[in-house]
Amino acid sequence: MNEEKKKAFQALKTSKGQIEGIMKMIEDGRYCIDISNQIIAAQALLKKANLLILKQHLNHCVKDAFLHNSGEEKVDEIMTLLGKLLNKNG
Repeated sequence: MNEEKKKAFQALKTSKGQIEGIMKMIEDGRYCIDISNQIIAAQALLKKANLLILKQHLNHCVKDAFLHNSGEEKVDEIMTLLGKLLNKNG
Protein backbone atom coordinates (compact mmCIF):
# COMPACT_ATOMS: atom_id res chain seq x y z
CA MET A 1 0.00 0.00 0.00
CA ASN A 2 1.54 3.32 -1.02
CA GLU A 3 1.66 6.46 1.12
CA GLU A 4 -1.49 8.07 -0.30
CA LYS A 5 -3.53 4.92 0.29
CA LYS A 6 -2.16 4.58 3.83
CA LYS A 7 -3.19 8.16 4.62
CA ALA A 8 -6.60 7.65 2.99
CA PHE A 9 -7.13 4.45 4.97
CA GLN A 10 -6.30 6.25 8.22
CA ALA A 11 -8.68 9.10 7.37
CA LEU A 12 -11.42 6.56 6.66
CA LYS A 13 -10.79 4.76 9.96
CA THR A 14 -10.99 8.08 11.79
CA SER A 15 -14.19 9.05 9.97
CA LYS A 16 -15.69 5.65 10.84
CA GLY A 17 -15.08 6.40 14.52
CA GLN A 18 -16.59 9.85 14.09
CA ILE A 19 -19.68 8.44 12.40
CA GLU A 20 -20.15 5.92 15.19
CA GLY A 21 -19.85 8.81 17.65
CA ILE A 22 -22.40 10.83 15.70
CA MET A 23 -24.85 7.94 15.78
CA LYS A 24 -24.42 7.76 19.56
CA MET A 25 -24.98 11.52 19.80
CA ILE A 26 -28.28 11.12 17.96
CA GLU A 27 -29.33 8.22 20.18
CA ASP A 28 -28.46 10.28 23.25
CA GLY A 29 -30.53 13.23 22.03
CA ARG A 30 -27.57 15.61 21.84
CA TYR A 31 -27.92 19.17 20.56
CA CYS A 32 -28.53 19.27 16.79
CA ILE A 33 -25.85 21.88 16.06
CA ASP A 34 -23.25 19.74 17.84
CA ILE A 35 -24.31 16.75 15.76
CA SER A 36 -24.19 18.78 12.57
CA ASN A 37 -20.68 20.04 13.38
CA GLN A 38 -19.51 16.45 13.83
CA ILE A 39 -21.10 15.45 10.52
CA ILE A 40 -19.20 18.29 8.81
CA ALA A 41 -15.95 17.04 10.38
CA ALA A 42 -16.63 13.49 9.14
CA GLN A 43 -17.41 14.80 5.65
CA ALA A 44 -14.10 16.67 5.63
CA LEU A 45 -12.23 13.46 6.40
CA LEU A 46 -14.09 11.62 3.64
CA LYS A 47 -13.18 14.38 1.19
CA LYS A 48 -9.55 14.19 2.32
CA ALA A 49 -9.53 10.41 1.79
CA ASN A 50 -11.06 10.82 -1.67
CA LEU A 51 -8.47 13.40 -2.69
CA LEU A 52 -5.65 11.14 -1.51
CA ILE A 53 -7.05 8.23 -3.53
CA LEU A 54 -7.45 10.47 -6.59
CA LYS A 55 -3.87 11.73 -6.16
CA GLN A 56 -2.65 8.14 -6.09
CA HIS A 57 -4.72 7.36 -9.18
CA LEU A 58 -3.26 10.31 -11.09
CA ASN A 59 0.32 9.63 -10.01
CA HIS A 60 0.20 5.94 -10.84
CA CYS A 61 -2.71 4.66 -12.92
CA VAL A 62 -3.14 7.69 -15.17
CA LYS A 63 0.61 8.22 -15.58
CA ASP A 64 1.08 4.56 -16.55
CA ALA A 65 -1.84 4.74 -18.98
CA PHE A 66 -0.31 7.72 -20.76
CA LEU A 67 3.05 5.97 -20.94
CA HIS A 68 1.29 3.09 -22.68
CA ASN A 69 -0.77 5.31 -25.02
CA SER A 70 -4.11 4.63 -23.32
CA GLY A 71 -4.47 7.80 -21.28
CA GLU A 72 -7.62 9.08 -23.01
CA GLU A 73 -9.75 6.46 -21.24
CA LYS A 74 -8.35 7.58 -17.87
CA VAL A 75 -9.11 11.21 -18.72
CA ASP A 76 -12.71 10.21 -19.46
CA GLU A 77 -12.92 8.43 -16.09
CA ILE A 78 -11.58 11.49 -14.28
CA MET A 79 -13.99 13.80 -16.13
CA THR A 80 -16.96 11.56 -15.19
CA LEU A 81 -15.85 11.57 -11.57
CA LEU A 82 -15.35 15.34 -11.53
CA GLY A 83 -18.83 15.71 -12.98
CA LYS A 84 -20.23 13.71 -10.07
CA LEU A 85 -18.27 15.77 -7.54
CA LEU A 86 -19.28 19.12 -9.02
CA ASN A 87 -22.97 18.27 -9.45
CA LYS A 88 -23.52 17.21 -5.86
CA ASN A 89 -25.77 19.55 -3.91
CA GLY A 90 -25.61 17.81 -0.58
